[in-house]
Amino acid sequence: MFKDILLAITPSELCDCAADAAFHFAQRFESRLVLLHVCGMRQGWGEMEFLESSGEVSRIKASVEDYYKDKLRGLSNYEVKVVPGVPHAEILRIARKMNSDLIVMGPHTKEYAEVRSRMWGMTGSTLEQVSQKAACPVMIVTRSTPYGEHNFLNIVAATDFSDQADCGVFYGGQIARHYKAGLTVFHCVDAGTESGRVSMTQAEVKQAIAESKSRLEDRYGAKLKGIKDCAFEAWEGVPAMEILKLARMREASLILMAHHTRERDPEKAFLGSTVVQVALNSTCPTMSVNRHFDLRCGLMYDQSGDVAVEPRGAAV
Repeated sequence: MFKDILLAITPSELCDCAADAAFHFAQRFESRLVLLHVCGMRQGWGEMEFLESSGEVSRIKASVEDYYKDKLRGLSNYEVKVVPGVPHAEILRIARKMNSDLIVMGPHTKEYAEVRSRMWGMTGSTLEQVSQKAACPVMIVTRSTPYGEHNFLNIVAATDFSDQADCGVFYGGQIARHYKAGLTVFHCVDAGTESGRVSMTQAEVKQAIAESKSRLEDRYGAKLKGIKDCAFEAWEGVPAMEILKLARMREASLILMAHHTRERDPEKAFLGSTVVQVALNSTCPTMSVNRHFDLRCGLMYDQSGDVAVEPRGAAV
């Protein structure tokens, strides 16, 4: 299913959960795995260009290999890359270069781990930038899952009916079929305003929920036909909180979303990505999907439906 995986890590316990997920997928699907660590920001802009010649890059690469040596023994097709640069830019560059079909990331820094529960407005993070701009799906893993048990049983796919959200829902359908998992497609009716005061009456909220549920079935029902346990849910609230609530109720093992919604222009998207808010507070992995991606042959499509990346070759 996943043939070319990019694991963006720092060699520390903060990324152990993400690393375990990537190692498992690489073993299960006999994938090519690239472990990427981006260095240079701590040293400062002026010294980044000297990291290679000074031998610092080689030293860091050796430390990455040593940190993961026990888990790497079970893999035959992997590469460790250490590059100087801006983290999100290098992750996106390497992902494009290797034509990855999955990027796996953790919270990366102690700061993110410590303030995870207060991440309702932070923008500009590496997670934010990568999940917004990546051409392939991005899986964010911040909680431990028993090693070897990344088996998706119940999937939640959140949508606001945007084109990007459709990509996440249909990708979720592919994963549900592959794993024979249950799938719940969810829409949150936002009944509030920027000031936090309710802008809809209870009757209007009830009507909006009914209309949303009907719209979910009309928009996605036919294309998700055949999934053993497919449900459509809609209720009111703050999107990130309600997605997390539904995921707990369903005991979800994966949440799928688009990064930016309601606005086609990423520059006008919500401040504070709902994806990152959910990912840093969820007990299961969260996956950001912004383009149509075919698991069977690794094809990515742009919004017009044209192939954006050449086929990988044999079907998965």
